Amino acid sequence: MSAIAIFVEYDVKQEYREDFERVIRAHAEGTLKDEEGCEIFHVLIPREDLGKMMVYEVYHDAEALAVHNRSPRLPQVREDYKDLITDKRVIVSDIV
Repeated sequence: MSAIAIFVEYDVKQEYREDFERVIRAHAEGTLKDEEGCEIFHVLIPREDLGKMMVYEVYHDAEALAVHNRSPRLPQVREDYKDLITDKRVIVSDIV
């Protein structure tokens, strides 16, 4: 099986940028620490568009991604950031 990459782009409310960054960085750190199948979890901050933040995640395979999606942390993280963003776009891709 091939590795799977996830790219998520968030539209962050300007007044909550620091709060969102804190939430998403903690999520990245916890995922890397607790989920063996998560190989990469980077938080990306564009240089020119401060209203956006992205994450880039790589999982070893489909089972590792399934473990992540069942993580008890995920619902809480989503609750924590729901009022800090206006939208998000998720792209899931196979790494070839």
